[in-house]
Amino acid sequence: MKQIVVLLMMLGVNTAITAQQRKIHLWPAAVPGETAAKQTAKVTADGSNNVTRLTDVTDPILEVFPAEASNSNGAGIIICPGGGYSILAINLEGYEIAAWLNKLGYTAFVLQYRVPKKEAGALQDAQRAIRLVRSMASEWKLEPGKIGMMGFSAGGSLTARASTQYNVHTYTPIDKADSLSARPAFSALIYPAYLDKGENRTLTPELTLSSETPSMFLFATADDFYGNSALVMAGALRDAKVPVELHFYAKGGHGYGLRNGNPAGEAWPSLMEKWLKTVVK
Repeated sequence: MKQIVVLLMMLGVNTAITAQQRKIHLWPAAVPGETAAKQTAKVTADGSNNVTRLTDVTDPILEVFPAEASNSNGAGIIICPGGGYSILAINLEGYEIAAWLNKLGYTAFVLQYRVPKKEAGALQDAQRAIRLVRSMASEWKLEPGKIGMMGFSAGGSLTARASTQYNVHTYTPIDKADSLSARPAFSALIYPAYLDKGENRTLTPELTLSSETPSMFLFATADDFYGNSALVMAGALRDAKVPVELHFYAKGGHGYGLRNGNPAGEAWPSLMEKWLKTVVK
Protein backbone atom coordinates (compact mmCIF):
# COMPACT_ATOMS: atom_id res chain seq x y z
CA MET A 1 0.00 0.00 0.00
CA LYS A 2 2.74 2.48 0.97
CA GLN A 3 4.57 1.86 -2.31
CA ILE A 4 1.42 2.52 -4.32
CA VAL A 5 0.72 5.77 -2.44
CA VAL A 6 4.26 7.00 -3.09
CA LEU A 7 3.99 6.03 -6.76
CA LEU A 8 0.72 7.91 -7.21
CA MET A 9 2.11 10.98 -5.43
CA MET A 10 5.08 10.98 -7.81
CA LEU A 11 2.67 10.87 -10.72
CA GLY A 12 0.55 13.69 -9.35
CA VAL A 13 -2.46 11.43 -8.88
CA ASN A 14 -4.85 12.08 -6.02
CA THR A 15 -3.84 9.60 -3.32
CA ALA A 16 -7.26 9.79 -1.66
CA ILE A 17 -8.33 6.87 -3.81
CA THR A 18 -5.97 4.59 -1.91
CA ALA A 19 -7.66 5.16 1.44
CA GLN A 20 -9.96 2.16 1.11
CA GLN A 21 -7.93 0.19 -1.37
CA ARG A 22 -8.08 -3.57 -1.03
CA LYS A 23 -6.33 -6.43 -2.74
CA ILE A 24 -8.38 -9.48 -3.69
CA HIS A 25 -6.55 -12.66 -4.59
CA LEU A 26 -8.50 -14.26 -7.43
CA TRP A 27 -7.57 -17.83 -6.59
CA PRO A 28 -7.63 -18.68 -2.85
CA ALA A 29 -5.88 -22.00 -3.40
CA ALA A 30 -4.16 -23.30 -6.52
CA VAL A 31 -4.12 -21.09 -9.61
CA PRO A 32 -5.52 -23.15 -12.52
CA GLY A 33 -2.85 -24.16 -15.01
CA GLU A 34 -0.10 -22.34 -13.10
CA THR A 35 3.08 -24.26 -12.32
CA ALA A 36 5.10 -21.49 -10.68
CA ALA A 37 4.77 -20.75 -6.98
CA LYS A 38 2.53 -17.86 -5.93
CA GLN A 39 4.49 -14.67 -5.40
CA THR A 40 4.10 -10.92 -5.52
CA ALA A 41 4.56 -9.59 -9.03
CA LYS A 42 8.03 -8.28 -9.83
CA VAL A 43 8.78 -4.73 -10.95
CA THR A 44 11.05 -4.77 -13.98
CA ALA A 45 14.24 -2.72 -14.23
CA ASP A 46 12.73 -0.76 -17.13
CA GLY A 47 11.09 2.35 -15.75
CA SER A 48 11.31 4.40 -18.93
CA ASN A 49 8.70 7.08 -19.65
CA ASN A 50 7.70 7.01 -15.98
CA VAL A 51 5.97 3.64 -16.45
CA THR A 52 6.07 0.97 -13.76
CA ARG A 53 6.14 -2.46 -15.40
CA LEU A 54 5.18 -5.65 -13.57
CA THR A 55 6.06 -9.16 -14.65
CA ASP A 56 6.08 -12.71 -13.26
CA VAL A 57 2.46 -12.54 -12.12
CA THR A 58 1.70 -15.96 -10.64
CA ASP A 59 -0.82 -14.87 -7.99
CA PRO A 60 -3.38 -12.76 -9.90
CA ILE A 61 -5.08 -10.04 -7.89
CA LEU A 62 -7.64 -7.27 -8.16
CA GLU A 63 -6.79 -3.93 -6.57
CA VAL A 64 -9.98 -2.14 -5.60
CA PHE A 65 -10.40 1.63 -5.80
CA PRO A 66 -13.90 2.51 -4.55
CA ALA A 67 -15.60 5.67 -5.75
CA GLU A 68 -16.49 8.21 -3.08
CA ALA A 69 -19.90 7.31 -1.64
CA SER A 70 -21.22 10.79 -2.44
CA ASN A 71 -20.20 10.42 -6.08
CA SER A 72 -20.73 6.71 -6.79
CA ASN A 73 -23.06 5.79 -9.65
CA GLY A 74 -23.33 2.12 -8.70
CA ALA A 75 -21.17 0.87 -11.57
CA GLY A 76 -17.80 -0.86 -11.52
CA ILE A 77 -15.12 -1.17 -14.19
CA ILE A 78 -12.35 -3.78 -14.27
CA ILE A 79 -9.18 -2.36 -15.85
CA CYS A 80 -6.77 -4.58 -17.81
CA PRO A 81 -3.39 -2.88 -18.29
CA GLY A 82 -1.42 -3.61 -21.44
CA GLY A 83 2.09 -4.84 -22.03
CA GLY A 84 2.12 -7.37 -24.84
CA TYR A 85 1.06 -10.18 -22.49
CA SER A 86 4.65 -9.92 -21.19
CA ILE A 87 4.41 -7.13 -18.62
CA LEU A 88 1.69 -4.94 -17.11
CA ALA A 89 2.03 -1.15 -17.42
CA ILE A 90 0.44 -0.97 -14.01
CA ASN A 91 0.51 2.79 -13.34
CA LEU A 92 0.06 4.17 -16.88
CA GLU A 93 -2.82 1.84 -17.77
CA GLY A 94 -3.98 0.84 -14.32
CA TYR A 95 -3.74 3.16 -11.31
CA GLU A 96 -3.97 6.39 -13.31
CA ILE A 97 -7.07 5.09 -15.08
CA ALA A 98 -8.60 4.08 -11.74
CA ALA A 99 -8.11 7.62 -10.41
CA TRP A 100 -9.86 9.05 -13.47
CA LEU A 101 -12.77 6.61 -13.21
CA ASN A 102 -13.19 7.39 -9.52
CA LYS A 103 -13.68 11.06 -10.36
CA LEU A 104 -16.49 10.03 -12.70
CA GLY A 105 -18.20 7.98 -9.98
CA TYR A 106 -17.07 4.50 -11.02
CA THR A 107 -15.51 2.01 -8.62
CA ALA A 108 -12.37 0.73 -10.35
CA PHE A 109 -10.68 -2.66 -10.16
CA VAL A 110 -7.14 -2.96 -11.53
CA LEU A 111 -6.49 -6.50 -12.66
CA GLN A 112 -3.05 -8.05 -12.34
CA TYR A 113 -3.51 -10.95 -14.75
CA ARG A 114 -0.90 -13.56 -15.47
CA VAL A 115 2.19 -12.63 -17.46
CA PRO A 116 4.49 -13.29 -19.23
CA LYS A 117 3.07 -15.15 -22.21
CA LYS A 118 0.19 -16.81 -20.38
CA GLU A 119 -2.75 -15.83 -22.58
CA ALA A 120 -4.88 -18.79 -21.52
CA GLY A 121 -4.28 -18.03 -17.86
CA ALA A 122 -5.03 -14.35 -18.44
CA LEU A 123 -8.50 -15.24 -19.78
CA GLN A 124 -9.15 -17.43 -16.75
CA ASP A 125 -8.15 -14.49 -14.55
CA ALA A 126 -10.43 -12.09 -16.42
CA GLN A 127 -13.44 -14.40 -16.16
CA ARG A 128 -12.81 -15.03 -12.48
CA ALA A 129 -12.39 -11.29 -11.83
CA ILE A 130 -15.77 -10.44 -13.36
CA ARG A 131 -17.50 -13.14 -11.35
CA LEU A 132 -15.81 -12.14 -8.11
CA VAL A 133 -16.72 -8.48 -8.51
CA ARG A 134 -20.32 -9.45 -9.21
CA SER A 135 -20.41 -11.70 -6.17
CA MET A 136 -19.10 -8.91 -3.93
CA ALA A 137 -20.96 -6.02 -5.57
CA SER A 138 -23.00 -5.21 -2.49
CA GLU A 139 -19.82 -4.55 -0.52
CA TRP A 140 -19.13 -1.51 -2.71
CA LYS A 141 -22.81 -0.70 -3.26
CA LEU A 142 -22.62 -1.66 -6.91
CA GLU A 143 -25.27 -3.16 -9.15
CA PRO A 144 -24.19 -6.62 -10.43
CA GLY A 145 -25.58 -5.77 -13.85
CA LYS A 146 -23.32 -2.71 -14.13
CA ILE A 147 -19.90 -4.37 -14.04
CA GLY A 148 -17.91 -3.53 -17.16
CA MET A 149 -14.35 -3.98 -18.37
CA MET A 150 -11.80 -1.90 -20.22
CA GLY A 151 -8.29 -2.59 -21.47
CA PHE A 152 -5.30 -1.10 -23.21
CA SER A 153 -3.21 -2.76 -25.95
CA ALA A 154 -2.89 -6.43 -24.87
CA GLY A 155 -5.33 -5.57 -22.09
CA GLY A 156 -7.71 -4.51 -24.85
CA SER A 157 -7.19 -7.92 -26.43
CA LEU A 158 -7.97 -9.56 -23.10
CA THR A 159 -11.08 -7.42 -22.67
CA ALA A 160 -12.25 -8.40 -26.17
CA ARG A 161 -11.63 -12.07 -25.41
CA ALA A 162 -13.52 -11.86 -22.11
CA SER A 163 -16.36 -10.04 -23.87
CA THR A 164 -16.74 -12.70 -26.56
CA GLN A 165 -15.85 -15.92 -24.70
CA TYR A 166 -17.79 -15.43 -21.47
CA ASN A 167 -19.71 -18.68 -22.11
CA VAL A 168 -16.51 -20.69 -22.57
CA HIS A 169 -15.65 -22.68 -19.45
CA THR A 170 -11.94 -22.06 -19.02
CA TYR A 171 -11.53 -23.42 -15.48
CA THR A 172 -13.22 -25.71 -12.96
CA PRO A 173 -15.56 -23.75 -10.65
CA ILE A 174 -14.21 -23.34 -7.12
CA ASP A 175 -16.98 -21.50 -5.24
CA LYS A 176 -20.39 -19.84 -5.55
CA ALA A 177 -18.96 -16.85 -7.38
CA ASP A 178 -18.26 -19.11 -10.34
CA SER A 179 -21.98 -19.72 -10.83
CA LEU A 180 -22.36 -16.07 -11.90
CA SER A 181 -22.05 -14.71 -15.41
CA ALA A 182 -18.60 -13.75 -16.72
CA ARG A 183 -20.09 -11.42 -19.33
CA PRO A 184 -19.08 -7.76 -18.92
CA ALA A 185 -22.05 -5.40 -19.06
CA PHE A 186 -20.05 -3.14 -21.41
CA SER A 187 -16.50 -2.99 -22.71
CA ALA A 188 -13.98 -0.38 -23.80
CA LEU A 189 -10.88 -1.09 -25.89
CA ILE A 190 -8.23 1.64 -25.96
CA TYR A 191 -5.57 1.16 -28.67
CA PRO A 192 -6.28 -2.62 -28.62
CA ALA A 193 -3.87 -5.13 -30.14
CA TYR A 194 -4.08 -8.65 -31.60
CA LEU A 195 -7.70 -8.45 -32.78
CA ASP A 196 -6.86 -8.88 -36.48
CA LYS A 197 -4.96 -12.17 -36.45
CA GLY A 198 -7.37 -13.89 -38.83
CA GLU A 199 -6.61 -14.58 -42.49
CA ASN A 200 -5.67 -11.40 -44.38
CA ARG A 201 -5.75 -9.39 -41.14
CA THR A 202 -9.38 -10.16 -40.40
CA LEU A 203 -10.93 -10.74 -37.00
CA THR A 204 -9.01 -13.08 -34.71
CA PRO A 205 -10.89 -16.42 -34.92
CA GLU A 206 -11.40 -16.88 -31.16
CA LEU A 207 -13.43 -13.66 -31.00
CA THR A 208 -16.87 -15.09 -31.67
CA LEU A 209 -19.52 -12.37 -31.82
CA SER A 210 -23.28 -12.60 -31.35
CA SER A 211 -26.19 -10.36 -30.52
CA GLU A 212 -25.34 -10.95 -26.84
CA THR A 213 -21.86 -9.48 -27.14
CA PRO A 214 -21.69 -6.40 -24.88
CA SER A 215 -21.67 -2.87 -26.29
CA MET A 216 -18.17 -1.63 -27.01
CA PHE A 217 -16.22 1.62 -27.22
CA LEU A 218 -13.04 1.61 -29.30
CA PHE A 219 -10.32 4.22 -29.68
CA ALA A 220 -7.17 3.98 -31.80
CA THR A 221 -5.04 5.97 -34.22
CA ALA A 222 -3.89 5.56 -37.82
CA ASP A 223 -0.20 5.78 -36.90
CA ASP A 224 -0.48 2.93 -34.37
CA PHE A 225 1.12 -0.31 -35.59
CA TYR A 226 -1.87 -2.13 -34.08
CA GLY A 227 -4.46 0.34 -35.37
CA ASN A 228 -6.09 -2.17 -37.69
CA SER A 229 -7.30 -4.14 -34.67
CA ALA A 230 -9.83 -1.48 -33.73
CA LEU A 231 -11.06 -1.12 -37.31
CA VAL A 232 -11.55 -4.86 -37.75
CA MET A 233 -13.27 -5.26 -34.40
CA ALA A 234 -15.62 -2.35 -35.00
CA GLY A 235 -16.60 -3.68 -38.41
CA ALA A 236 -17.26 -7.15 -37.04
CA LEU A 237 -19.37 -5.75 -34.19
CA ARG A 238 -21.39 -3.70 -36.66
CA ASP A 239 -21.98 -6.75 -38.84
CA ALA A 240 -23.14 -8.66 -35.75
CA LYS A 241 -25.50 -5.78 -34.91
CA VAL A 242 -23.75 -5.11 -31.61
CA PRO A 243 -23.82 -1.45 -30.51
CA VAL A 244 -20.33 -0.06 -31.12
CA GLU A 245 -18.68 3.37 -31.03
CA LEU A 246 -15.34 3.80 -32.80
CA HIS A 247 -13.04 6.82 -32.72
CA PHE A 248 -10.03 6.69 -35.03
CA TYR A 249 -7.63 9.63 -34.87
CA ALA A 250 -4.77 10.40 -37.24
CA LYS A 251 -1.94 10.58 -34.72
CA GLY A 252 -1.09 9.39 -31.23
CA GLY A 253 0.88 6.20 -31.66
CA HIS A 254 0.54 3.56 -28.98
CA GLY A 255 0.80 3.26 -25.22
CA TYR A 256 -0.09 6.81 -24.19
CA GLY A 257 -2.68 6.12 -21.48
CA LEU A 258 -4.44 9.36 -20.61
CA ARG A 259 -1.38 11.47 -19.94
CA ASN A 260 -1.13 15.06 -21.16
CA GLY A 261 1.05 15.88 -24.13
CA ASN A 262 -0.36 13.32 -26.53
CA PRO A 263 -3.37 14.39 -28.65
CA ALA A 264 -4.91 10.92 -28.55
CA GLY A 265 -4.33 10.53 -24.82
CA GLU A 266 -6.04 13.85 -24.22
CA ALA A 267 -8.98 13.01 -26.51
CA TRP A 268 -10.29 9.56 -25.64
CA PRO A 269 -11.22 10.10 -21.95
CA SER A 270 -13.89 12.71 -22.67
CA LEU A 271 -15.25 10.64 -25.55
CA MET A 272 -15.46 7.54 -23.39
CA GLU A 273 -17.02 9.50 -20.53
CA LYS A 274 -19.87 10.52 -22.83
CA TRP A 275 -20.26 6.97 -24.14
CA LEU A 276 -20.38 5.51 -20.64
CA LYS A 277 -23.37 7.70 -19.86
CA THR A 278 -25.26 5.99 -22.69
CA VAL A 279 -24.57 2.44 -21.49
CA VAL A 280 -24.60 2.90 -17.70
CA LYS A 281 -28.09 3.97 -16.72
